[in-house]
Amino acid sequence: MAAVAIAFFLASCGGAPNNRAAVVLIDISGEYAHEMEKARRVTSYLLGSLEPGDSIAVAFIDNTSYTERNFIARADFDHRPSVANDQKRQVKAKLDAFLKDFDVPSYHSDLTGGILLARDYLESAEAKTRQIFLLSDLDEDLKPELDRDVPLTLGGIEVVAVNVIRRDSDNVDPKGYRKRIAGWQERVQTNGGHWQMVNQIERLERVVALR
Repeated sequence: MAAVAIAFFLASCGGAPNNRAAVVLIDISGEYAHEMEKARRVTSYLLGSLEPGDSIAVAFIDNTSYTERNFIARADFDHRPSVANDQKRQVKAKLDAFLKDFDVPSYHSDLTGGILLARDYLESAEAKTRQIFLLSDLDEDLKPELDRDVPLTLGGIEVVAVNVIRRDSDNVDPKGYRKRIAGWQERVQTNGGHWQMVNQIERLERVVALR
């Protein structure tokens, strides 16, 4: 199933402008803050697979994620390969700078806000193939004042959960891990989206390399 998800993203969609768009969402809260290197690797593989005319955004999930400041980098790749390659290097440089400066994890995790932000970006990209690569432990911990009881509206969007780690609390109650995954899968699908999991970065590497 995971291979199908990535293959779907990498498959050719014809020559239309912006035929593919991807958003990498990086959870920087709590225990997941130690997984930042995985975010760099996922972004690098996606950059290598995207072509001129495609789009990418990289954003982070923290206390309040539905804001412009949560974007680390955005790019609509030019149709000229040399220009597109320069844009890819700029995206990578911005992510590298963010990760270098990252120090203190956020206390809360607004996953819903991050997905809404990614959805808005993908809608504006008008791409044929639209995916969100979600790097998180899927433990949403909202600030009390945040209202996230809203529809996600994910029609035509594939949400790929990548590297969903087990939290320390899952060692005490293993049911919590599967409950989080099942909960987000149901929420994504109920809101019209497609759900997949790639729980090993190495598996993502192999699938991308097959292109």
